[in-house]
Amino acid sequence: MVDSPDELTRIKQSIIAKEFKDALNALDSFMGQESPPPDALYMQAVCYRYTNQLQLALDSLDKLKQVCPDHGRAHQEEGHTYRALGQSLLALRSYERASHYNPALEASLRAQLELLNSKEDSGQIERIQANLDRLSKIPKPLVGVMDLISQGKLLKAEDLCRKFMQKVPDHIEGMRLLADIGLRLGVLEDAEFLLESASTMEPTNTDVRIDYINALRKRQKYAKALAQAQSLTNSEPENLKFQSIFAIECMHSGDFEKAIERFDTILENLPRDPVTLTSKGHALKTKGASEEAVSSYRDAIQSHRAHGEAYYSLANLKTYRFEDDEILSMRELVKDRNLSFMDRVYLNFSLGKALEDRQDYRGSFKHYEQGNLLKKTQSRYDAGQMSLELKAQKEFLNSSFFSEHKDVGYATKDPIFILGLPRAGSTLLEQILSSHSQIDGTLELPNIISLAQRLRRLSIGGDTLGYPQILLDLDSKAWEEYGKTFIEDTRIHRQGAPLFIDKMPNNFRHIGLIKLILPNAKIIDARRNPLDCCFSGFKQLFAEGQEFTYDLRDIGQYYRDYLNLMDHWEKMLPGFILRVNNEDVISDLEGEVRRMLNFCELEFEESCLHFHQTKRDVRTPSAEQVRQPVSRAGVNTWKPFEEFLSPLKEALGKEVLDNGIKC
Repeated sequence: MVDSPDELTRIKQSIIAKEFKDALNALDSFMGQESPPPDALYMQAVCYRYTNQLQLALDSLDKLKQVCPDHGRAHQEEGHTYRALGQSLLALRSYERASHYNPALEASLRAQLELLNSKEDSGQIERIQANLDRLSKIPKPLVGVMDLISQGKLLKAEDLCRKFMQKVPDHIEGMRLLADIGLRLGVLEDAEFLLESASTMEPTNTDVRIDYINALRKRQKYAKALAQAQSLTNSEPENLKFQSIFAIECMHSGDFEKAIERFDTILENLPRDPVTLTSKGHALKTKGASEEAVSSYRDAIQSHRAHGEAYYSLANLKTYRFEDDEILSMRELVKDRNLSFMDRVYLNFSLGKALEDRQDYRGSFKHYEQGNLLKKTQSRYDAGQMSLELKAQKEFLNSSFFSEHKDVGYATKDPIFILGLPRAGSTLLEQILSSHSQIDGTLELPNIISLAQRLRRLSIGGDTLGYPQILLDLDSKAWEEYGKTFIEDTRIHRQGAPLFIDKMPNNFRHIGLIKLILPNAKIIDARRNPLDCCFSGFKQLFAEGQEFTYDLRDIGQYYRDYLNLMDHWEKMLPGFILRVNNEDVISDLEGEVRRMLNFCELEFEESCLHFHQTKRDVRTPSAEQVRQPVSRAGVNTWKPFEEFLSPLKEALGKEVLDNGIKC
């Protein structure tokens, strides 16, 4: 078995020594693999160019861009190859893409300056020169960090950046880059702190301020993000980029009317800007203005034919049906090797939905599978590691632990947690319950997961015990404070009802923590037939946080781990959790509504049966579906795809499949 990293390092050294034929021979061992490593394909292309095998170089780069469309160095190498072939215009376009995907590539910037006509392209030359001047002022180690981030090598980038920051701890660009890495790795609290510090040290640094707003939004600190965006806009009222940032923060803060108004102002100055049209569509969709949202998304596509997000936004409405010419356009676009990574992902998921609606299940599955494969190439998810983490919850939070930790936490009854797997019907349950006069619907709140991340890094006596082990050593005062903080930090999302819902599905991993800090909370476990639930997750392109959905085996294993952990929680905390099956809600809506309200200690209200008439903003993929009465449309949707689902069935196992939702 080839030790890929070590072998690739040796091949790289051969290339540096200009031993290109030896390197090509060594790379042959990788090319026989079903999916050759991207670095191997890149090095092969470099060797082919230096040995004047230019068409073979382009072929290798084509394969590389198919799996890594945003690989900046691949586009730069393509530029070098086209330049060697005397095709200057193609070379220039490749260098432009390279600089877009990887701003650290000085060679691509310089090549563009050499290829551009100074008389005809003076404005573009000025912009490129400004980028080159900016890059030249950044310390070389940080340019290396930028390069590694662009290649997705985040741990190497973090190590290099931290070593630099140890020597120059207050370097603003270093703080920005370290925060960027933190945001990508999910270490949101540290990223926010770095950017807040950087913006205080250099308040006129626009890039820092924008990054800080993005970090606040990721942490769902919407009021603070909005205030920062307002301040930014006030500093330059005519700046359309700042106006767009403010509009997006208005949208996330729930002021959709102001967001749409601001998007319209931007469109007056930038008619038919596809990004703004798409953002406006999101705001309209969340408000329930579906027809207007469709119009805005379609305008975005008409303005920019390859704008993948607009196609996917139409697909994600769930009720939209693509026309023949739209499907033809998507099929042509997805073949373009120079399409960006996310546009390629968006289009594959969109084609999956479009062809499913046409009952072309083989073609549909092919595109769902390709979209997920692309996402998995950028994922760090490890199914085995996740199993160990969930097993640790059972190991440490056992009957002895809960016996020793009675009567702790903050005694409020305010929160209702709806959790489970995504696509299990949690949005429907939230819509039903938030139709009650005593309950506010909110969002998928990140607070419990953020607390778990903080506890994971918490030290006691100089030792970092990790999570959930750390829970064994904290005192009752800490639990009460964490509970109070949760209530205070989530207050911004409430509208005044005594109870509120947090429907973050991944909170099922942390039910023990919830019991410790909020002992009187209500937990509702949303369940759905395992094949419907898992395959629906596979078909859904989630914004973030659900990386187990990119692979059918991973989804099946995750579902089994979920069942096992929920079984543990139910045994440890009898009466704390109510299981609600999606199929039961469809079969007996009133009975299940009364059951949930009784569990929440609330009187029955007729409005819960007419939940689809409730006017509220819904920010999940099920937004349009929960504005319709319950139906059986989502039952057994996996069956037409059954021939492709063997990996999922094997991972779920016979017992789960036989027992179905009754597990």
